[in-house]
Amino acid sequence: MKPTTLADLSQLKKEKRKFATITAYDASFAHLFAEQGINVMLIGDSLGMTLQGFDSTLPVTVEDIAYHTRCVRAGAPHSFLISDMPFMSYATPEQSFSSAATLMRSGANMIKIEGGSWLCETVKMLTERAVPVCGHLGLTPQSVNIFGGYKVQGRDETSAQQLLNDAMALEKAGIQLLVLECVPTALGQRVSEALEIPVIGIGAGNLTDGQILVMHDALGITARPPKFAKDFLKETGNIRDAIRLYIEQVESGAYPGQAHSFK
Repeated sequence: MKPTTLADLSQLKKEKRKFATITAYDASFAHLFAEQGINVMLIGDSLGMTLQGFDSTLPVTVEDIAYHTRCVRAGAPHSFLISDMPFMSYATPEQSFSSAATLMRSGANMIKIEGGSWLCETVKMLTERAVPVCGHLGLTPQSVNIFGGYKVQGRDETSAQQLLNDAMALEKAGIQLLVLECVPTALGQRVSEALEIPVIGIGAGNLTDGQILVMHDALGITARPPKFAKDFLKETGNIRDAIRLYIEQVESGAYPGQAHSFK
C-alpha cells in the first residue's frame, strides 16, 4: 500500500473532495481504521481524558504521546500520523525542537500545536528543520483555563476576523494543515476558502476540507459527548460499519449536519 502524504491531502483540497480523519491511540484500532479507509490519524492529547481519566488534556506528557504514536504506527504503517505536542512542550524554541524530535522519531509524520499568530516563529523554525506542522485554532483545549471552559469560539465578527488573521499568518509561517475546532459553520467555510492548505474541522460545520472526531465520540463511548459528535456505532451495530459510515457521511457532506454544528 502506498503511504499517504501531505501532497495527497493537498490534492484532495484542490479537487474539493472531503476526507475523514480520526484520533487513534493503539495498534488494534489504528489497523481497523486504516483497513476501513481512514488514511490520516491524530494521536491526540485527548488521550488524557479518554484513556487516562483526567478532566483535561493538561497532564499529558510528550512521553505519553510518543508511546501512543509508536503503537499507532505499528498498526497503521502506511497512514499519515499527526502527533499532538502537549501542554507547555513548545513554550520555547528549545522545547519545541526537543518535543518534535521525540515525536517524529516515534513515527509521526507531522506535529500539531495549539495557538495563533504568536506561534509563527515556532512554526517557521520547525519547518526549516524538516518538521511538518499542523496548526489548531478555535477551541484549543490546552487553553481551557483561559477560556473558562470548553466554549464555541469566533461567534462575533471581531473574534472571527482575529481567528481568520491567525490562520492566514500561520499558513504564511509554514503550517501545512489546520484543525479548526468549535466555531460556527460560516466561519469554518470562511477559513477553509481563505487558506490554500487543507482545513480539518471538528465542530466547525460541514464546509471544511476534512473532518476529525475523537474515536470515543464516534463510537458512542463518551459519557457526555459534545454537540458536534455523532454515535455512528449506534446506527450500524458494529465498529467496522460505523467507521465506513463516518467516512461516507464526511465525504458526502452529510456529516456534520445542522444538529452537530454551531450558528
